[in-house]
Amino acid sequence: MTNPTSTANPPLSETDTKILKRLRRIEGQVRGLQRMIEEGRECQDILTQLSGTRSALDAAGELLLEQYASGCRAHPGEKITPQDVVRAVKLLRG
Repeated sequence: MTNPTSTANPPLSETDTKILKRLRRIEGQVRGLQRMIEEGRECQDILTQLSGTRSALDAAGELLLEQYASGCRAHPGEKITPQDVVRAVKLLRG
């Protein structure tokens, strides 16, 4: 049997809360995009919504990258090197 405290989620930071809020908003935007396509909306309207969704994802990624670069996502006591930041940016930019 596993210890229930070992799988407990750590408390969320203020940045984590902001990122989650953004991701939930993005989830709504994606559902809106699906609905727009189902309703046969104009391509220009769909592309505009898609652009906004992409921008929102970029903003969430930038917040997470800032958090990582400041050491919040590093292992305790582990320094973040410039190579770590470059690797994180490459992951974000895909």
